Parts: sequence; structure tokens; C-alpha cells
Amino acid sequence: MSVSARLAELGIDLPAVAAPVAAYVPAVVHGGLVYTSGQLPFIDGALPAIGKVGSQVTAEDAKAYARTCALNALAAAADAAGGVDHIAGVLRLGGFVASAAAFTGQPGVINGASEVLGEIFGDAGRHARAAVGVAELPLGSPVEVEVTFILA
Repeated sequence: MSVSARLAELGIDLPAVAAPVAAYVPAVVHGGLVYTSGQLPFIDGALPAIGKVGSQVTAEDAKAYARTCALNALAAAADAAGGVDHIAGVLRLGGFVASAAAFTGQPGVINGASEVLGEIFGDAGRHARAAVGVAELPLGSPVEVEVTFILA
């Protein structure tokens, strides 16, 4: 099944590629891979929440925002690769969680990104990963995700 058909089956519409907030491009194709820049959970050009996970933002909400970040990353990769059906799978995912002082649930938050990519790509969506707690993220975002995709 093609990636576009799988997205349709799941009822997922990829968002428009988010405009960069600094001096970078959303994704770069090189050597059979597509590297995305860090993606924030923009929805229609705005962040759905700002703040630290574990205080201003719940872990459950942050997990949903990580899912949005992964879909934004897939949209950026598809745009760079010439279409979503040129993406064959996922190699690596890096997740960053703006964390309150005692918050240690970063892996569960970043599961939001990993799980949606698994739903979309099946076994080809299995990937290496890092889930890192940080003091701050751009624009006050609670989460940021970058993904390295494999080209078809």
C-alpha cells in the first residue's frame, strides 16, 4: 500500500509545510535520506500551547503535540522529496521536550511522534530515537521533533 493510500485509510491529512522561523529550510534530501529540521506543533501557523511539560502543559497534551510535530515533519519531507509516496520509512527520530524541573516522562511524550509514524509506515516506521528534556524550545513550544526519513 502506498503512503498516500495509508494516510487516507487512517484519515490523516498532512498539513501545509510550516514556514521556517529562522535561517534554515524545512527539509533536505541527501544520499537516499530526507533530513527534516526541528518541527514544532504548528496547527494552521500557530502553536496550540506554550510552556513546560509537567507544569503548564500536561504530558497527555504534549504527546498529542509530538504527533503533530511528526506529521509536520512528514509534510516537510514529502515536499522536499517530490511527494509523500517517495518516502519509504523512518530511520531516526529526535524529540525534545521543554520540561518542568521534576518532569521525567520525555519518552512517553515523544511516543506521540513514534506511534503515528508506526501507524503510517508499519515496520518501515520503526526507528532509532532520542527523547531529551530541555529547558526551553523556540517560541515557548512544549515539544519539537526532527526526523530522518528513508527515500523510496
